[in-house]
Amino acid sequence: MLRVFLTQLLFFLLPFIGYAMWLWFTRKGQSADNWRNGPVFWLIFSGLLISIGSFILMASFDRMPQDKEYRPAEFRDGALVPGRYE
Repeated sequence: MLRVFLTQLLFFLLPFIGYAMWLWFTRKGQSADNWRNGPVFWLIFSGLLISIGSFILMASFDRMPQDKEYRPAEFRDGALVPGRYE
């Protein structure tokens, strides 16, 4: 669950990171006015769109194969056998 939360947080922060890099590379990041008067609404909006899109993609591609049964990880003869679909 923590992995999903951190992934979504990264996807949300991508527009902010991109804007900060653009300010830094163009040397406009010398004053805080670019953040106060900047496109904060559009950064939040685009971050939410990216996060929602990644939720949809994750839900559509993270499925169990059909007609398969999941066998959880187990120890056999002192060795860990990873989880698998059979």
